[in-house]
Amino acid sequence: MSLDHIMSLFVLLAGTCVGSFLNVCIYRLPAGLSIAYPPSTCPQCQQPIRFYDNIPVVSYILLRGRCRFCAATIALRYPLVEMLTGLAAWTVFLKFGMTAATPVYFTFIAVLIVITFIDIDHQIIPDILSLPGIPLFFIAGLWATPTTWSNALIGIVSGAGSLLLVALAYQRITGKDGMGMGDVKLLAMIGALIGWRGVIFTIFLSSVIGSLVGILLMLQGGGSLKTRLPFGPFLALGAVAYVFFGPKLIDAYLGLSVTIR
Repeated sequence: MSLDHIMSLFVLLAGTCVGSFLNVCIYRLPAGLSIAYPPSTCPQCQQPIRFYDNIPVVSYILLRGRCRFCAATIALRYPLVEMLTGLAAWTVFLKFGMTAATPVYFTFIAVLIVITFIDIDHQIIPDILSLPGIPLFFIAGLWATPTTWSNALIGIVSGAGSLLLVALAYQRITGKDGMGMGDVKLLAMIGALIGWRGVIFTIFLSSVIGSLVGILLMLQGGGSLKTRLPFGPFLALGAVAYVFFGPKLIDAYLGLSVTIR
């Protein structure tokens, strides 16, 4: 096995361990609980989870998805988040290699994973994640990625401003809140790292995917035009897509437009 294969495997396994911690954040942050103490316990019987029962993915399989003590069902989401985070770490490493950009983009995606599942469960985006993320990813992006301070700053302003205008316009027209301020702060955080072009890409892709999901729900009888879908997961998906494919897709589109003209 080559050194590259060993490093890829290590990154994948380390990512699943981070995913185990993300599960703690997803469960505890909305409840206002500490993510550091106490150690992980079963939500049903409150028994502390032993270290050998807390091995990402493996323990879930060995325990057959049940608590060792009370046999309560362990949600499938736990190993899924661990596998998703491991896959994120692996793909970021494959794309950016042994560079400073790798930990920055992986941290960015990890935060988006936490935000996604919290928004799905509670339809909130905790300020404790998005607000500190704005200066954190602004500085990290300048240090580890090719972005410039002006690009990142415009990304923050355009990200927050665009959704804020949409939210205010919807509220003015309908008299109801159609989009939470959590989405506004989230897009500002996204723009801080991937800049204004990333914001445009994220808004476009998230709107298309969100619309398709809404239509599918209505066709299946699971929703209506008044059904509220959390928009954070779609913004997160758009931002991750930009990290991996956005710049090339935009350059290809602009090149095609020039050719057609």
